[in-house]
Amino acid sequence: MSDSKNLWGGRFAGAADRGFVDFNRSFGFDQRLFAADVRASVAHCNSLATAGVLTGEEATNINGGLQTILDRGIADAGHFDTLEFEDVHSFVESRLVELIGDSGRKLHTGRSRNDQVATDLRLWLREAVDDLVQRVGTAQGAWLDLAESHLGSVLPGYTHLQRAQPILFAHWCLAYFEMLSRDRERLADCRKRVNVLPLGSAALAGTSYPIDRESVARELGFDSVSRNSIDAVSDRDFCVEFVNACSLIMIHLSRLAEDVILYSTTEFGFFELGDAVATGSSLMPQKKNPDSMELVRGKAGRVIGHGTSLLAMLKGLPLAYNKDMQEDKEAMFDSFDTVSACLGVTTTVLRNLSINEERTREAASTGYMNATELADYLVRKGMPFREAHETAGRIVVHAISRGVELHELSIEEMRSLAASIEDDVFASLFLERTLETKSQIGGTSAECVTDALAVARSSLLG
Repeated sequence: MSDSKNLWGGRFAGAADRGFVDFNRSFGFDQRLFAADVRASVAHCNSLATAGVLTGEEATNINGGLQTILDRGIADAGHFDTLEFEDVHSFVESRLVELIGDSGRKLHTGRSRNDQVATDLRLWLREAVDDLVQRVGTAQGAWLDLAESHLGSVLPGYTHLQRAQPILFAHWCLAYFEMLSRDRERLADCRKRVNVLPLGSAALAGTSYPIDRESVARELGFDSVSRNSIDAVSDRDFCVEFVNACSLIMIHLSRLAEDVILYSTTEFGFFELGDAVATGSSLMPQKKNPDSMELVRGKAGRVIGHGTSLLAMLKGLPLAYNKDMQEDKEAMFDSFDTVSACLGVTTTVLRNLSINEERTREAASTGYMNATELADYLVRKGMPFREAHETAGRIVVHAISRGVELHELSIEEMRSLAASIEDDVFASLFLERTLETKSQIGGTSAECVTDALAVARSSLLG
């Protein structure tokens, strides 16, 4: 006789090796699909009743039993800890038979674990996507709050990690807001391909029973049904797409983490992390370590690795279902958990971040960051840009040799290198003027940034 905890066994006379049984089992992690499995089973039961495969009484008993199993699983968080089943599907079916007897064995008519797990995954992932979209939006809201509370603050902008041009701090905040906006769009786009019903594809060839798949799709909230049964049970593109979307979120959070870590050092001194999101040293009492952001940065590699593992797992699989696909779940679950946690911590960091406005203004006002403005000034005086660029560079070299900033040079010194320069050059070199000139859409002028903040806030509310 086959093991009652398995959904198979009639073909086998001998017992399975205990080590292989443990190796083959997925119940330790796929129990996360428990609620989704019960929900899909109810819909399948209803479709069997509509098709005349189950009597009304049988369907009522099965659905009642499934509800009892669901209620117990939700009420008792430790319910699964000591159980030994091959997977969540065998657990639900075994419990159902225990509760209502042989009619519970009829539930699996017309379906396979292949289309069953594909359906469960999509149900679970649909909710996971919706949850992440909300968490990303919450992090974006924290960005806007931070930006709006420091509208007058400036920051040196960098390229190649060298000071380049001054920007408004709020403009820097909005750069990360834009990254997360694309992340939300990617998740929403991914959800469209997740929300396709595979149930009714059975093992790979489709079902022999007159199940109304479109009715099942409507009951479970799917937008459509799969068009090919082979593809339906072997497709894990949606898992890869989700994990890759998670990877991009983590890359964006990791870039932010690097900025915050750097800007919080004594060498930069732009930011300070609040006590709520920093740690101390076990040896050096003066230290305040940005562990929160370092962990976010470190965990990015973990999620990126899951995307790589999924692609490697799928790349050589023949059609249709193969047990290799069992590896999809842990990668997907951990990606969701990691991104969720990192978004939460990042949001907390943003709400506990102090800006040293005096230090950032000083940094944005020095280091010849107004050299581009000098070149633009020369262009406005009729000089071709390439010549203006070279001339401004020579003036910078002269200022460096004198140990002064551009605006500290005399008008005579400037004219000795560019005769077209007049007294109005100094107005062009002030920090506020440098910011003000970046007035086109997407620029760092106060007007542009104020407009961008309003649009950003509206996009969250919408």
